[in-house]
Amino acid sequence: MVEIKNDAMLLRMREAGRVVAQALEAVRDEAVPGVTLTELDRVAREVLAAAGAGSPFLGYRPDWAPMPFPAVACLSVNDAIVHGVPDGTRLADGDLVSVDCGAVLDGWVGDAAVSFTIGRARPEDTRLVDTAYEALEAGIAAAVVGNRVGDIAHAVGRVCRTAGDGIPDGLGGHGVGRTMHEGPDVPNEGRPGRGMPLRHGMVVAIEPMLIGGGHDRHYTARDGWTIRTLDGSRAAHTEHTVAVTDDGPRILTAL
Repeated sequence: MVEIKNDAMLLRMREAGRVVAQALEAVRDEAVPGVTLTELDRVAREVLAAAGAGSPFLGYRPDWAPMPFPAVACLSVNDAIVHGVPDGTRLADGDLVSVDCGAVLDGWVGDAAVSFTIGRARPEDTRLVDTAYEALEAGIAAAVVGNRVGDIAHAVGRVCRTAGDGIPDGLGGHGVGRTMHEGPDVPNEGRPGRGMPLRHGMVVAIEPMLIGGGHDRHYTARDGWTIRTLDGSRAAHTEHTVAVTDDGPRILTAL
């Protein structure tokens, strides 16, 4: 189902998105060598609690999941693409980290993700992360009234493929609103001019996921959640919740 939001609804979604942005910023500030992933999840929990927000991640269990997700943030390190389960793993200098977090505030959801490196970054990781943000910006620029979902997908995919990076099959963005995953699906690769037309009041999560080295293959780890690259290549993941409006794309999860 695709719900068209009015301007009052978009303002309420913006407040949820602001909480997500604050949580991501707080986690990034605390992400230093030696900190554990569970400690970073605790940081995100504290931000949500201080804002009076809930988590769409905590307890989430789609049909394919062996257990409910146990945290408020997905923390994916190095070869983990997405859905990383926080545990006692300690970050080390040079790690590439992707943090995906959501918030529910007054019945509305925000969802966003960032990627960054810990300490001294490898040049290839810096390039991968920069490409992920470039792909996100391209997808957002295509989220305009009169375009179609395929235009967003094409914009994201073109950046990734031009850079020589892989795009994990079956993973991509989605609609956002009263729940975290709504219609329409927003792939990270597609044909322009195809798919659902974009209208004022549609809200989508645009989330490029890139695999360094150009391979697309991935697998699900033994925890049933973490999706890793098949060949051990590093991955990056960026995301914003974006409203399509008559005045152009409006990022709802910016600070």
